[in-house]
Amino acid sequence: MTLTEQLKGQMKQAMIAKDKVRLGTIRMALAAVKQIEVDTRETLDDTQVLAVLTKMVKQRRDAIEQYTAAGRDELAQAEAAEVEVIESFLPKALTEAEIATLIDDAISATAASSMADMGKVMGALKPKVQGRADMGAVSAQIKAKLQ
Repeated sequence: MTLTEQLKGQMKQAMIAKDKVRLGTIRMALAAVKQIEVDTRETLDDTQVLAVLTKMVKQRRDAIEQYTAAGRDELAQAEAAEVEVIESFLPKALTEAEIATLIDDAISATAASSMADMGKVMGALKPKVQGRADMGAVSAQIKAKLQ
């Protein structure tokens, strides 16, 4: 079962349960996926859908920070509820040790020795880490190891 099919199935369950927050969030995710499919004129695979969902989580986390800084706790809580729903469709997050191991493997596999090889390492690592870790944090760890 593809991730898009899982989203659609969960949307139906949310309708039956009358869970407005979950239903709205899943509809938003499906709309984002559909928009990309229409724009690119191709059906997204699970990896691409994961990228969309990861981007949505990042946007909502940024919004939570801004709402909290502005003293709008009710809006921050609404965004946090959406993050929780979206994350239920993402794979289990990697631990710091697992990320470090994957980075070491990618560096040795690409024979990276300097910052000039950063793109190679990121290219090798991204499919394994997508949706399971913050790519900004992973990038910082790679930079630290390549310096």
